[in-house]
Amino acid sequence: MADAFKLVSTSGDQSVDVKPGVTLTVGRAVSSDVPIYDPTISRQHAQITADDGGVHVKDLGSSNGTFLNGSRVTDVVATPNDIVMFGKVSFYVREVAKPAQPGAGPPSAGGFPAPKPAAATIVRHLPAAAEGMDLAGRVQRLSGGAPAEEAAATAETARSAKKLELLLEISKALSRQQDVDKLLESVVDFTFQVMAVDRVSILLQEPGSAELIPRISKSRLGEGAASARHVPKSIVSQAVSERVAILTDNAAEDERFKGKSILMQSVRSAMGAPLMSSTGDVLGLIYVDNLTSTHAFNAEDLDFLIAFSGVASVAIENGQLSDRIRREALVLSNFQRYFSPDLAKQIADHGEEVKLGGSKREVVILFSDIRGFTSMSEKMAPDDVAQLLREYFTEMVEIIFRHGGTLDKFIGDAIMALWGAPLATADDADKAMRAAIDMQRALVQLNQHWEATAKPHIEIGIGINFGEVFAGNIGSEQRLEYTVLGDAVNTASRLCSKAGKGEIMISEPLHQRLKSPPEVEAREPIPLKGKSQPVPIYLAKY
Repeated sequence: MADAFKLVSTSGDQSVDVKPGVTLTVGRAVSSDVPIYDPTISRQHAQITADDGGVHVKDLGSSNGTFLNGSRVTDVVATPNDIVMFGKVSFYVREVAKPAQPGAGPPSAGGFPAPKPAAATIVRHLPAAAEGMDLAGRVQRLSGGAPAEEAAATAETARSAKKLELLLEISKALSRQQDVDKLLESVVDFTFQVMAVDRVSILLQEPGSAELIPRISKSRLGEGAASARHVPKSIVSQAVSERVAILTDNAAEDERFKGKSILMQSVRSAMGAPLMSSTGDVLGLIYVDNLTSTHAFNAEDLDFLIAFSGVASVAIENGQLSDRIRREALVLSNFQRYFSPDLAKQIADHGEEVKLGGSKREVVILFSDIRGFTSMSEKMAPDDVAQLLREYFTEMVEIIFRHGGTLDKFIGDAIMALWGAPLATADDADKAMRAAIDMQRALVQLNQHWEATAKPHIEIGIGINFGEVFAGNIGSEQRLEYTVLGDAVNTASRLCSKAGKGEIMISEPLHQRLKSPPEVEAREPIPLKGKSQPVPIYLAKY
């Protein structure tokens, strides 16, 4: 004959005897053999009966499902220490001990064999946040809080109201903190304040990776015990993959999660809950444990951890969003110093194309230089020199940006600009050519303005080349300096030095790339370092 079993609710307020040969119906209907008045329970939810080695559980097509240790089932045998969930109501499976048989061994004090130590595991499926639900609504749903008109119905509801009040106070405190690292510190501190835990760890998912990385770990027992290595991988894996919160109240004896880390760290009781984003993605996990006693946590503690993880998730998600906005604003502000506003926005929107490092690519390089600037500046006051350069650079950079160019750098009174990096177009050569012509024409108007204010007259020479370079970001993620290196850059600089006042000198490779070339005049080829033959050059007319 099959053994007898009990189903004991994890809240401890209901116990069901399951005897051999007797089939019981679990449901919300008053006529059910096991009535459970919970909105997640169907009128006829499931059938249970004792079976060899456990309780035979058969789902009757319920709306919210029947679960065994967190996995949805339709027909299964639950063995001792398993957790059976009807909807959101959980029960332990307990075997009813048999009286001792003659010769069966030494009985315990009540005439029954001494029971084996058992570990209870509670697995809670996290409720999905309704779209558009505000923070208070999300907290109330997670904490099991009842509507206001039912608040005084039971003591359990009163406890839920207290939990909700505490969670709302915590949520207000967390919402004031936008820095993610400081926010995680606050979450850990609140955990120690409201729960009887020895250690707390928070793991977060890194962007572009499925791996959870420890971000913070603290212990009441001192810094030496605060390593995130104590977080059992078995609990992390199930909590994240199945989107469930887990409680094990005797970790060393729990077959589901027994592992080297639990044994080596002497974990007695542990809980873990995933941190879920508003879109249902996993942000990370909060893990707590107790090293001093088994059965340190109960079902209410797990419910509170679920609710607390929901509040923390909202705060962490908002903090990460604020961090991302700040980083993007910083990157964009850096880019706007070197690129036209439209190009800067494109770069900020395509961050994968502007990571640290670089690559070889073909670009157009333009150099411009003020002729005789050194001797001219020696005759001027420093403030006047600065004012003159400010007006000159402002006008020239505006022209470069207007033609889709990138400002690489200022070198004294010289300007270095690029086309084709970091983003290339088919007519980069023509854009650079038009920019050079506009720069020379704009300088005529600037000189007319300066002549009226008794400032000196200046002239510039421009050199443009096309070729392969190394292009990339040099610096850190907080401050990027975009530049190009290579022989093509040196050639462009040499062409600029050869250009006279008001001249635009271009190379043969640049001339060949032009789709709408201006009229040009061939000049004497120039020798360049590293070149076996002099390089053909042209003077562009405008």
